[in-house]
Amino acid sequence: LRFTLAAMAAQGRDIKLAKSRVEGYRNFATKLWNAARFAEMNGCARVASFDPARATETVNRWIAGEVERTAKAITTEIEGYRFNEAAAAAYQFVWGTFCDWYLELIKPILNAADGQAKDETRATAAWVLDEILKLLHPFMPFLTEELWAKTAEVGPARDGMLVLTPWPEARGLANAAADEEIGWLIGLITEIRSVRSEMNVPAAAELDLAITGASTGTKARAERHGDLIRRLARLKTIGFAAEPPKGSVQIVVGEATLALPLAGVVDIAAESVRLQKEIDKAKAEIAKVDGRMANAEFVAKAPPAVIEENHQRKADFSSQIEKLEAALKRLKAAG
Repeated sequence: LRFTLAAMAAQGRDIKLAKSRVEGYRNFATKLWNAARFAEMNGCARVASFDPARATETVNRWIAGEVERTAKAITTEIEGYRFNEAAAAAYQFVWGTFCDWYLELIKPILNAADGQAKDETRATAAWVLDEILKLLHPFMPFLTEELWAKTAEVGPARDGMLVLTPWPEARGLANAAADEEIGWLIGLITEIRSVRSEMNVPAAAELDLAITGASTGTKARAERHGDLIRRLARLKTIGFAAEPPKGSVQIVVGEATLALPLAGVVDIAAESVRLQKEIDKAKAEIAKVDGRMANAEFVAKAPPAVIEENHQRKADFSSQIEKLEAALKRLKAAG
């Protein structure tokens, strides 16, 4: 509830509290708790001498920089009394960056044989979780204090309660090379997932990926992270080609073009019809909104919140149309 109120407390606006929003942030709290359980089950315990600045694994150097950027953003927003922006930055980092990406990217390391990479990754994950608890404490004091005590059961003793722990400070942890490498990896996987969703590709279907126009560096990255890309993007194979295969949907990532052959996986003609229907439906919704907003009597009597809601609906449908039209264009090119 406290996090919900913070997240909705935009300056100059009344809070229109809804039970669904509270439930959403309850799910966020559950996500954090489960992340802590995952770390515990995989031996991610705190190490007294651990220094994130000395991490050597690319994924660990990347997350350390992300922690610092997030801490800076949250600090700036809290000091400026923009509590909703601070809560949003915390939410995006914990759910998106840490849970959805970092924990997924380190699973192969945690499942591998014991060694330096595994030890470093366990210590890094535990350190990140500690930093998350510090940053979330102003918004979720009871949950974070409980997790602070729970995670103290393994590893070195805590100096005290979380409420008395110093706030995170900048230490220059960002690493440009790690940011670029992991950013490329996340961008590639995200694009493939988006195409799968747009094209209605069955979740269980494993696709082939052909990369054209790739530089030497991109080829090295694709080979280095091949197993991760195949697992997270649900691919059967990753190969390099001079030209995109016939009947493939194409995506541009950096200087390279990714080609996903969909012939035999989806009915291209039927999928084109479906996408066009979705576009027409969204355009009809925009027409309804425009009709209401063109009614002077409606605009004069409607509360500001209703006017804002209509503007937001139009923006959402416009964004949806843009994505659908891009998907339809790709599909027609594949056919």
